[in-house]
Amino acid sequence: MKVFVTAKPCSGTRSVKKISENHFVIAVKEAPFKGFANKAIAAALADFFNIPKSRIIIIKGITSRQKVFEVLG
Repeated sequence: MKVFVTAKPCSGTRSVKKISENHFVIAVKEAPFKGFANKAIAAALADFFNIPKSRIIIIKGITSRQKVFEVLG
């Protein structure tokens, strides 16, 4: 399943807000430096879907706030 994410790095808190069936707004504390924010967003998605982090793959938007992740399984 493809998940569309609007990223909010450097936020005061970590949160996952479901906008629609496959669109989320995810706020993380990590900065967008060396992929730290992307890893934190993937971890937040894994926690939300209750699956391992290894089943979340970023497929588009590595340096953008608009990202597309693939949720395997």
